[in-house]
Amino acid sequence: MRPPPRTLINTPDIEIWPAWLLRVRSNRDARIVARAKQILRRKRDGRMLAAALPGGMLAGLDARWRRQPGIDTALDALHMPPIAAGREPQTLPLHRLHERLQSLGLDESYADRAGLALIPEPQWLSFAGFDRYRRALWLHPAATTAWLRMRAAALEEGIAIDAVSGYRSHDYQLGIFERKLARGLSIGQILEVNAAPGYSEHHSGRALDIGTPGEAPAEESFERTPAFEWLRTHAGRYGFAMSYPRDNPHGIIYEPWHWCWHPD
Repeated sequence: MRPPPRTLINTPDIEIWPAWLLRVRSNRDARIVARAKQILRRKRDGRMLAAALPGGMLAGLDARWRRQPGIDTALDALHMPPIAAGREPQTLPLHRLHERLQSLGLDESYADRAGLALIPEPQWLSFAGFDRYRRALWLHPAATTAWLRMRAAALEEGIAIDAVSGYRSHDYQLGIFERKLARGLSIGQILEVNAAPGYSEHHSGRALDIGTPGEAPAEESFERTPAFEWLRTHAGRYGFAMSYPRDNPHGIIYEPWHWCWHPD
């Protein structure tokens, strides 16, 4: 019996998920998803559009799935040959970046002010287990290997570390801004915590927000935990570095929880 697929195929507007990682409420859709190999899922809001069934059949999960922006690109990606082991993912073209920034009242000058580089999304990502909320954790394949090795090494020394979040699409990052704006925060306040869409290290699949059980996520108090002390001492041997120390030049608050894997 073949192992279940463990790769997220990424296109500008639509992600292709392994079906076994997704759940639905509708009985009809649940029966379709239970038979499916992969699910086409809209990046903007996570809506499931269609299921790829054995034999090459497609079953709609949304009545308008054939008219979704980017559907032809996603179908082409769905029918590509399987990804070879050890293959490095290419990156997607930067997609609607100006539109996203403009919706937030920003432009390309933001990059100069923040000293941040544009970060494209990978064409595919590797399943790295689940985060603390039992959501699928997607990372660049090399970062997946490094994260799992580092987590296991910490556990051998009695230190439990968990992932709070990993890969985020440009669209997901825009959603973070929209939700915080709806709560009354200003763009300036949000930019102290979150990079603008297109500029977050999370887009690369190499960055992780790391926590430890019993500690609130993404809080400065993480620096006072044994888990942080272990990371500060050992994370470098697995290729991870803390991205936003105190007084960093990007105008982002101190984030002892945010670590990024860097290739040798």
